[in-house]
Amino acid sequence: MRALSTLLAAALLMGGSAASLAANDGQMRANELLHNPDYREAWSKVVKKQERLPEWVMNLSGTAEQQMTAVTEDGDPYLTGTLCETADSCRSERLILAASLDRKHMYGLLVEVPAGLPADKSPKSHATSRYLGEPDDGMQQLLQEELRKDPNWY
Repeated sequence: MRALSTLLAAALLMGGSAASLAANDGQMRANELLHNPDYREAWSKVVKKQERLPEWVMNLSGTAEQQMTAVTEDGDPYLTGTLCETADSCRSERLILAASLDRKHMYGLLVEVPAGLPADKSPKSHATSRYLGEPDDGMQQLLQEELRKDPNWY
């Protein structure tokens, strides 16, 4: 009986890893990704060749008010989320992230809107954006879709 319970526990641990990744949906924030060494390594490859990135982008140390959500791009699962330097700066600068569940790939879309843009002006019309991590067309579309989910992005 004890051998059966040990075997069952081992099977649950081995089979549970994929389930635990899927269970991350809604339980992790973008500013927590680098706590995982695999994500830290993937992100360091993304930012290594980039110039003039803000410190909070380099370290993913900003504010993430929403939990990440699970999405699929070309059949591969990713977690997506938004990060801002501070809660107040989100209107003018934000980073949309996509992190593969296998923890090998990360992509970003850094969006900047001129500070002090009047509320009646469209942020979308005045924004500049920059992709990080060399995303393909499908990943670029996914990052743009995540940005468009913001009701203040018009």
